[in-house]
Amino acid sequence: MTDKQEVLKVRFLGGFTITYGDKPISFGKSNTTKSMRLLQLLLFYGAKGIARGSLIEVLYGRAEYADASNSLRVAVHRLKKMLVDAGLPSHDYIEIKKGTYYWDAPFPTELDVERFEKLIEQAETEPDQVKKIQLQREAIYLYQGEFLSGSGGEDWLVLEGVRLKKQYSKILQQVCKWQMDQHMYKETIQICSLACELYPFDEWQAVRIDCYIALKQYKEAMKEYENTAKLFFEELGINPSEKMMQQFEEMSGRMNYKPQELKSIKSDLKEAKEEFGAYYCSFPSFRDNYRLISRLIERNGQSAYLMLCSLTNGKGQPMQKGSKLDLLAKELDDTIRHCLRRGDSYTKYSESQFLTLLTGTDKESCKVIYDRISNYFCREHKSWSQYLEFYVTSIAEVEQNKSKIQFGESDNMW
Repeated sequence: MTDKQEVLKVRFLGGFTITYGDKPISFGKSNTTKSMRLLQLLLFYGAKGIARGSLIEVLYGRAEYADASNSLRVAVHRLKKMLVDAGLPSHDYIEIKKGTYYWDAPFPTELDVERFEKLIEQAETEPDQVKKIQLQREAIYLYQGEFLSGSGGEDWLVLEGVRLKKQYSKILQQVCKWQMDQHMYKETIQICSLACELYPFDEWQAVRIDCYIALKQYKEAMKEYENTAKLFFEELGINPSEKMMQQFEEMSGRMNYKPQELKSIKSDLKEAKEEFGAYYCSFPSFRDNYRLISRLIERNGQSAYLMLCSLTNGKGQPMQKGSKLDLLAKELDDTIRHCLRRGDSYTKYSESQFLTLLTGTDKESCKVIYDRISNYFCREHKSWSQYLEFYVTSIAEVEQNKSKIQFGESDNMW
């Protein structure tokens, strides 16, 4: 009776790991060498093989061919030794035929990428819809991240990553649609979870929000929206899509709280802890606050102003993304919170801009407020004054279309 043959399992999706039987294979510090990249290429191309010219192009770029050929021979030799030293059985592992390099192991080799694509192919030809969805779901859960994530930006990596992500997104969209048609909302929320982590700006959160709304779980839907909006505004400086804004409007109108005592309701409304300075809120909340204030001043005649503080490159143009903008934006956030009253509110409108809502003040006082913000912002670095600009307008001017700050056509943009 023969012993069961061990299998070499290779993970490409979400990183690069190798397991032989139950034993993880580690290459130590060799994980980023040319020999390691050679191993990844050989495993990926498998029985198809990869030509010497293509290997040299990927591994050594524009290096002299003679030098690159010699370097490739050295990498092949080192790789064979690395594999045995790492704990695999003694074997050559690399077969070369007519200038083409092949992975050659004395045991079966299974790649998650191959399994992923095979499941998708099977699903495409499966006539039974339920079985098709099962195959697609298996492929979705197999996709644990970008192809060889964290391994560099080489062309072949980028191209394969884009191709595989496109397949993943396509089947995920199909599975979500089918499951929602079957009212499988909880399953859809779950299957979108990893996609929201891997690709947070592809708005898979919108699918989860639709599911929460269908389940009448409006608090969860609102939380999902607020977290996404915060991510978009604070990290990218952009607004969520029109669809997500519409979802927000629907949630706001359908929040269904159970009857509670006033004491319990007050506890829900109260801030978790008392904060000093101005009140920070997400853009949708800031917008609602603005709309309420604009209605109030119609009735009581008080004044209210919008102040737009912008970080520029010192020449009046928006500051480009980078560590400098991150540093200045954080400092400006802290400055606004510190310099304004507790009754004032503000939001981060883009990566380089903050909007503040000032109530019970006049235009002259707005200049004083800005000077206070500017002085505090530049208290340790006087040169920072060149990067800060502001614009002030009354809410009345905004409503009369006489201000540079305006709502867009969709009524969800400034």
